[in-house]
Amino acid sequence: MVQPRTDAPAPAALADPELPARPWAVILAACAGTFLVVLDVSVVNVALPSMRADLGLSALALQWVVNAYSIAFSGFMLLGGRAADLFGRKRMFLLGLTVFTVASVAGGLAQEGWQLLAARAAQGLGAAVLSPATLTIVTSAVPEGPARTRAISTWAAVGAGGGAAGGLVGGLLTDLLNWRWVLLINVPVGALVLIAGAVWVRESRTGAGRRLDLPGAVLVTTGLAAFAYGVVQTEQAGWTEPRTLVPLLGGVALLAAFVAVESRTREPLMPLKVFRARAVSAANVALFVIGSATFASWFFMTVYAQNVLGYSPLEAGLALMPSSAGVVVGSKLAPRLMPLLGARFLAVGGALITATGFAWQSLMDVDGAYATDVLGPGIMMMTGVGLVLTPLAAMATSGAAPGDAGLVSGLVNTSRTMGGAVGLAVLSTVAASGAAGAATPEALTAGYALAFRTGAGILLAAAALMLLWLPRPVSAPAAGRTARNGA
Repeated sequence: MVQPRTDAPAPAALADPELPARPWAVILAACAGTFLVVLDVSVVNVALPSMRADLGLSALALQWVVNAYSIAFSGFMLLGGRAADLFGRKRMFLLGLTVFTVASVAGGLAQEGWQLLAARAAQGLGAAVLSPATLTIVTSAVPEGPARTRAISTWAAVGAGGGAAGGLVGGLLTDLLNWRWVLLINVPVGALVLIAGAVWVRESRTGAGRRLDLPGAVLVTTGLAAFAYGVVQTEQAGWTEPRTLVPLLGGVALLAAFVAVESRTREPLMPLKVFRARAVSAANVALFVIGSATFASWFFMTVYAQNVLGYSPLEAGLALMPSSAGVVVGSKLAPRLMPLLGARFLAVGGALITATGFAWQSLMDVDGAYATDVLGPGIMMMTGVGLVLTPLAAMATSGAAPGDAGLVSGLVNTSRTMGGAVGLAVLSTVAASGAAGAATPEALTAGYALAFRTGAGILLAAAALMLLWLPRPVSAPAAGRTARNGA
């Protein structure tokens, strides 16, 4: 039987054609690293009250326990991706994981607020170095074709599941031990992944003899960091205050300067030619837009369960576990559906399923039942997310030359992360307007519902964008005849 083809090109193979002896061990190590860095975006949320009581943190400092990680993570991601190409994917994976693990020790043992904030920023820096290398390691572990698509689906499921598991893991550790274990749990896991990576992952790099574009690196890193800082400022200052507008506009100006510099540099940090590939540009924009809605959904589902339905942090985490399983199921179904539907139509279908789940969730009630106001819409939303992430990740990396594989992987992660940060800020503003300044369960429910309705509209726009912009199938008729005739 001939394997039906998909319209999503496989990610570019690396220069070294030799595959590892234990590919799924390599994939497991890379995915474990991904899980850790995505988990730490949200795992501290439920531990914040305990941190405040223990370290005497102010409300502003408490916010920066989350923001310090997110800004460093977002700001250094592209630089981390290019460093993986130039200096070695394995080397950057191990370096990033080492920084992340050591910073977790420092954060877990912090005795002063500033020590915790510095440790969280260092965690974000380690995550930015580690994260881009994980996708490149995954795609290089297996040959092009269905096996690589399955590997990407596993990576996508683990990444989405890490964000989903943050509330549950944080609640368990805070309730059973104390807040310090929210960070210290990374240490034994990080040590095991370091050993696995050192033993199983093969070194590969494609930038030998090339220099790091320092002006480009400075511009893009400061630009992304400034923009991310402006986004998180909206939570307290709104969108029109100078302390929000200055970093936002400054970040945009720095990124514009980065594009101008890259267009004239002989060895650019980001060759602008990568965006000439329609699959790369369209898929990254789609990842940004979809991430802007889906990342915020975990936050609003969690606060609805706790602030309206009265769940404890641990109960809220357990309540969302089936939704987390939906991400995994959708991601593992995607490689089976791609040969039948094509990557483009699967991504559009996944976005429509997710939008339907958002619309269902927007019907939430102040006296909502778990089955109809949390379980059902949560599973539908997250299954759709799983279906859309795999084809988009495959298409976003499909146009990368071997020497740009790490950079494009960093771009994929940056698109998702920045989209999530912007979306959470925007939808938080929407929810606040829906609540009209009140904090009663009825007002909060109205605000959360408005945020989910807005998210549904964003996802419908993403589906239309993908339908119009993503590359159309090249060999769909031939693939269809092959699937029917076999042989």
